[in-house]
Amino acid sequence: MSNSFSKEERVAFEDILEGFNDALVLSRNVSIYNTDGSMMERTNNVIYRPQPYIAQSYDGMDQTNNFTAYTQLSVPATLGFQKSVPFILDALELRDALQEGRLGEAAKQKLASDINIAIMNVAAAQGSLVVTVNTAAGDYDDVALCDSIMNEQGVQAFDRYLALSSRDYNGIAGNIATGAGTGARSFAGTKSNTAFERSFVGMVAGFETYKLDYANRLAARTGSNTTMSTLAAANNYYVPVATSTAATGETQNVDNRFQTITVTSTTDLRVGTPFQIDGVEAVHHITKQGTGFNKTFRVVSITNSTTCVITPPIISAQGGTDAELQYQNVIVTPNASATLTRLNSVTAPVNCFWQKDALEILPGRYSVPSDAGVAVMRASTDQGIELVMQKQYDVNTMKTKYRLDTLFGVVNKQPEMSGILLFGQT
Repeated sequence: MSNSFSKEERVAFEDILEGFNDALVLSRNVSIYNTDGSMMERTNNVIYRPQPYIAQSYDGMDQTNNFTAYTQLSVPATLGFQKSVPFILDALELRDALQEGRLGEAAKQKLASDINIAIMNVAAAQGSLVVTVNTAAGDYDDVALCDSIMNEQGVQAFDRYLALSSRDYNGIAGNIATGAGTGARSFAGTKSNTAFERSFVGMVAGFETYKLDYANRLAARTGSNTTMSTLAAANNYYVPVATSTAATGETQNVDNRFQTITVTSTTDLRVGTPFQIDGVEAVHHITKQGTGFNKTFRVVSITNSTTCVITPPIISAQGGTDAELQYQNVIVTPNASATLTRLNSVTAPVNCFWQKDALEILPGRYSVPSDAGVAVMRASTDQGIELVMQKQYDVNTMKTKYRLDTLFGVVNKQPEMSGILLFGQT
């Protein structure tokens, strides 16, 4: 075949794949769901993924009146990321084999970065557990607050991860590196030395920590706080449903991660804004006991001047349905004019934390023909993410086209099992 890969190119591709695999740090710490290519094509690359059940228990032997159907919630996941790095080498440049190697290395780094950034963007935009700290990063207690908010709301205590901006990560490393003086920490082994020499943090308060060389930033709040009614009559509570039926009779799944609420004004609300509502207390998702702290929410989108979409929904059981009792996440003290207090008082990097099952990556696969005059190599990482390399020579220009491609999706299945940590908030 005229467009076939040389032995050197195949070895180079193997090196690229190995480095690509190593660079996918964040994808190792989220769930993986492998999809069927034919099925995804027939469903426009969308598949519904189930959320965890939450069971109910009752007292006594006679359970006659307690047999109810459980509501299985699901969320749509899409193969929505198609990332490609194309480049050209002419017949003169190909005399230097290092040229191809350098470009391949750059392509690998960019595609791995694209995947990591996609995961962080979803976590930063939809994580609903919000922790704010008044000071700059630099203390164990800062991370312990993330542990506390997860524990209080019943999030599993294993497979927890925290991705910090470089400055915030180094602030915590500086705390660990302290080896003398009043209030110094005492660590077994070389933890303090490693923090001092390599600015390495590792496990803190139940979270495996990672340093980001990029981080989203959340702008400071502006304007005044708005209000909303939490009275049952205002219908600002949410009733989970598995499916909905259209007027024509078709049944379709419902995404229960989001809710539209009515407020007095959305003028000073922004997409991504974290906030809490007066009198809306978070509960432990399993025991349904109040935590003593207000539930935190995020603005997902602004619909109009008085309505917006938030996550998670306000499931207060004010409607009295079995589904509400199963998935209840708040206790509401009804108020006709409850204040929404925004929590982002100062512009700051968004540090994301999550439990592994909250975030999921869906590896996709291109069906590239290998007999259409283009040389094709493909391989998959440990997480199932496929990397495709193609090559085509143009005799008219003596130039060879190369491209590396990957197809994947990212979904936050449960915003209440992921959140953001903001430092420097006054």
